[in-house]
Amino acid sequence: MSSMAVPTLAQRLKQSNALLAPGIYDAFSALIAEQAGFEALYLSGASIAYTRLGRSDMGLTTATEVAQTLAHITDRIKVPVIVDADTGFGNALNTQRTVRDFERAGAAMIQIEDQTFPKRCGHLDGKGVVSVAEMQGKLKAALDARQNRHTLILARTDAIAVEGLNAALERAEAYLACGIDALFVEALRTPEQMDQACAQFAHRIPLLANMVEGGQTPIQSASELGDRGFKIVIFPGGTARAVAHTLQGYYGSLHAHQTTTPWRNKMLNFDDLNQLIGTPDLLAHGKKYDGKS
Repeated sequence: MSSMAVPTLAQRLKQSNALLAPGIYDAFSALIAEQAGFEALYLSGASIAYTRLGRSDMGLTTATEVAQTLAHITDRIKVPVIVDADTGFGNALNTQRTVRDFERAGAAMIQIEDQTFPKRCGHLDGKGVVSVAEMQGKLKAALDARQNRHTLILARTDAIAVEGLNAALERAEAYLACGIDALFVEALRTPEQMDQACAQFAHRIPLLANMVEGGQTPIQSASELGDRGFKIVIFPGGTARAVAHTLQGYYGSLHAHQTTTPWRNKMLNFDDLNQLIGTPDLLAHGKKYDGKS
C-alpha cells in the first residue's frame, strides 16, 4: 500500500463507478486481496463458518468469533472492511453490542439482516424473516450504538424467498426510513428484479449486489451491475470456493505422489511467501527494539 490516506467507505461510495469488494475470511486472505488492488473488502460470515468451523452458513458462528477475525484483519490491512453481522446475533440490545464490538474492531460498514435466528445463507431455502417493526428496532438500535459517523450501517432483507419481491421492496422502504447508509435486497432472481430494485432505490441510497456462484442471482460483472445502478458489488464466497478447489487438488496430489514436487509450479516457495506477508520488513522493524541498534 502507498503512504497516501485510504478514502473512507462513505467517500468511495460517492464515486460514480461501483465498488467491487471481494470476500475474505481471515487476515491472510485480506492481505492478498489488498495487495491485488481492491479498494474495500467484505468479511463474509459464511466464509468464516466454512474456514474456521468447517461448517455451513447456518448461524453457527458467534459475534465474538467474527469480531476477533475482524480485529486481526484490520490490524494487518488499511482498506475499508464491510462486515457481515448476520441478524445482529440476537435482539436489538444484542445488535447494539455487536455494533460496538465490530466498530472497535475496525468495521467500516456493518451489515444486519432481517432473518429469524438461527439464520442461514441467503441463497439457501427454508429461511424465515422477523417482523418489519422488529427489524426497524434493530436498525435504530444499531444506528444509536455506533460511535463514529464514518461507521456505516447496511440493512439487508431476505424477504424475497419468504414473502416475494414486492414485500421485500416494501421492507426495504421501511428500513431506508430508519436512516441507514446502504441497502441490500438479497437473492434477486432475475435481471428484471434487479432493475426494479435499482429503479426504486439506486438514486436514493447505495445498493449492494451479492454475486454467489451457483446461487439465485444471475452472475454479472461489477461494471455491468454498476450500469444497472448498484453501488457495491460483493463476491463473498468465491474466495473460499477457489481456495477449497485449490486445496482439493494440492492434498490429492500430495496423497497420491507423497511429495509436493508435482505441485511446485502452483505454489509459492518459502521466500516468496515471506515476501508476501512482509517478513523482511517485520524483521527490520524488530531491530529497533533489540537493544543492539
